[in-house]
Amino acid sequence: MGVKMLEKKFALALAGLGIAVNLPAHAEILDNVRVGVLDHNVEVLTPKNSNKEPGVNVSAELQFSKLNILGETWSPHPYIMASVNTEGATSYAAVGLEWDFEIFQGWHLQPGIGYTVHTGELESQGSTPEERADFESTHLLLGSRDLFRTSLAVTKDINEHWGVQLIYDHLSHGQMLGNGRNQGLDDVGLRVVYNF
Repeated sequence: MGVKMLEKKFALALAGLGIAVNLPAHAEILDNVRVGVLDHNVEVLTPKNSNKEPGVNVSAELQFSKLNILGETWSPHPYIMASVNTEGATSYAAVGLEWDFEIFQGWHLQPGIGYTVHTGELESQGSTPEERADFESTHLLLGSRDLFRTSLAVTKDINEHWGVQLIYDHLSHGQMLGNGRNQGLDDVGLRVVYNF
């Protein structure tokens, strides 16, 4: 996929995020908004590839009202999100589904799955083994422009409208999309949650 197509996908995802922010809350379409900062490319599931890219990612997500397709407990919330790196490393936008399980009063466990597109590198660059090794020491090789996003969040309600969230994002194609390298990407951070 060319850079132009990636730019179009990323622009569409960000435009969707912008449009959704402007939807009236009383329409009961939006459930909450989450905004925060994530430590980029940390050592979780991809330890030998962690810390190859600099910066932090600023994350914004809209979670929509529950779909009510699997009953009250198991029905997921659709979401759209974007995570932009502050130093020009890998940024990404995603859509998907998240579940919300209240595990204790005011504490929520929120797993999610989704599809994402990103701005990162796919393959090594350089004409010699030394140039490629140098490139690979500072760049993740994600192997496919399209990736899966798995996430896990723990959210603590502060009051009726506000909460704080610890979030973990993992991006990978799991050797199911594209071809080539699949080094994966892990981001961990904190976000503020506003519930409508």
